[in-house]
Amino acid sequence: METADTMKPAPIRFETHPSRYRHYKLDFPAEYGGRVARLLLDVQEDGGIRPGYKLKLNSYDLGVDIELADVLQRIRFEHPNTAAIVFQSAKDRIFCSGANIYMLGTSPHAFKVNFCKFTNETRIYLEEASSESGIPSLAALNGTASGGGYELAISCDEILLQDDGSSAVSLPETPLLAVLPGTGGLTRLTDKRKIRPDLADVFSTVAEGVRGQRAVEWNLVDETASRSQFDAAVKRRLEAMIARSKRPTDAKGIELVPLEVERSEGKITYKYVEVSIDHEARVARILVKGPDAPQPETVEAIHAAGADQWAIRAFRELDDALLDLRFNHLDVGLFVLETRGDLEAVRSVDKTLARFVDSDWLVREIVLNMKRVLARLDLSARSIFALIEPGSCYGGSLFELALAADRIYMKDGDEKVEVAFSPMNAGLLPMWNGLSRLATRFLAKPEHAQALLARTEPFDTQAALEAGLVTFAPDEIDWDDEVRVAIEERASMSPDALTGMEANLRFGGPETMATKIFGRLTAWQNWIFQRPNAVGPRGALTMYGKPERPEFDFNRV
Repeated sequence: METADTMKPAPIRFETHPSRYRHYKLDFPAEYGGRVARLLLDVQEDGGIRPGYKLKLNSYDLGVDIELADVLQRIRFEHPNTAAIVFQSAKDRIFCSGANIYMLGTSPHAFKVNFCKFTNETRIYLEEASSESGIPSLAALNGTASGGGYELAISCDEILLQDDGSSAVSLPETPLLAVLPGTGGLTRLTDKRKIRPDLADVFSTVAEGVRGQRAVEWNLVDETASRSQFDAAVKRRLEAMIARSKRPTDAKGIELVPLEVERSEGKITYKYVEVSIDHEARVARILVKGPDAPQPETVEAIHAAGADQWAIRAFRELDDALLDLRFNHLDVGLFVLETRGDLEAVRSVDKTLARFVDSDWLVREIVLNMKRVLARLDLSARSIFALIEPGSCYGGSLFELALAADRIYMKDGDEKVEVAFSPMNAGLLPMWNGLSRLATRFLAKPEHAQALLARTEPFDTQAALEAGLVTFAPDEIDWDDEVRVAIEERASMSPDALTGMEANLRFGGPETMATKIFGRLTAWQNWIFQRPNAVGPRGALTMYGKPERPEFDFNRV
């Protein structure tokens, strides 16, 4: 008989809508002419994504962050006139106390790691809204911001802290919980705000944090203002952001309509994406279909087509599927990627988008969303094989799927099998390291990558093999056996070792703030979340809120 401890948790769903938000309130204050998106954080204590904890003091769990990810996406697509975002709290003297400690303390290891990864992706998307879409953000801290609350603030372009004698900013994870700030706080201290290492060291080990003028002097915040002057300071900064904005002022957004999805045992089916899961083999086959009807070729037609056009819908579906697999199917260790459709139809969509990406806000957002979804695949913590067979449509943006894979198998035989580039492969869809997947593939031969991009006609199997675009090219006789053995062999290896190996091999080239966060931080947090000093019977995370003190093993490892 199942008990509360052994029952399988309810699956997590990532699609939501402002009408269903419980923790964030979105409005566009009239005083700014509708050009400022105000996100009011008002976390409901009884609104946790699972039972067993209270979300006190504006602490958050995955459900809160799912709302944040959704609202950021909607601002970009549905509210194109937005020139700035401001975060504020609906509660007095508390902005956000960070990730809920009791939620973390009672969550399985994999959930903790995936939770941190999702929050990291969301914070980077907020920064991308500023750097790529021209929508800067202000954290108006009308109270204390600690842990993940300060990490949300430090992801914004500007931070204003109320100077009331009690409001502070802090990263108390190391002294209080024996873990690291899980959402990039340490990296942003040094790489984004460029705080002196010694001051960052002090700040990161003082649980009570820093307030007032010292927070400004240490560059932890940009400005402080008294309670009586706080609203005026917020307005001054937002008006300056609006004055600098190059966002459109009279554009009409498109509605991100709900995705249509059918789920059954071992199957997830959307319009353009199908996922088949073999739990016994620990394999998920992900099929992405190309356009099945003529796609818009002008800016006007792109706007009129809305969220149902292939370039938006297919990638939204893929994103939802990847998150579903990440959180709800932990036993899956290998993604086998496949595509089906008209290669030239995919390339045609790409060429249209590339033509208008620099001149139209919606086209830019479509391409940026493609980039984010592909980057989510890069961080899947799963092995990835791509299969290219007759009927595949690995062209341009969909060829990026194959280039993201750890191995590419392309069938050789009498039937035509081809891959091809489009302008999308030339850097419009970069990885977290800032390079295209093609450039990352040929780090030692950048000139070779450029020569390949210059080729407009498709590559058949032998040409792709000679160009270094695929790993293996079995013929029709060997194809089934070679692919089957490769899949079985990969699924039999240690998932821990594979995750570490893949993360090391996928991100060659320059290091960026994002690669530090997802590589250095996530790897260390993954390890720390399993150490007894944090999660042991008397670890700091386990003992949090109890009168007893944690007990540490003081041997350095």
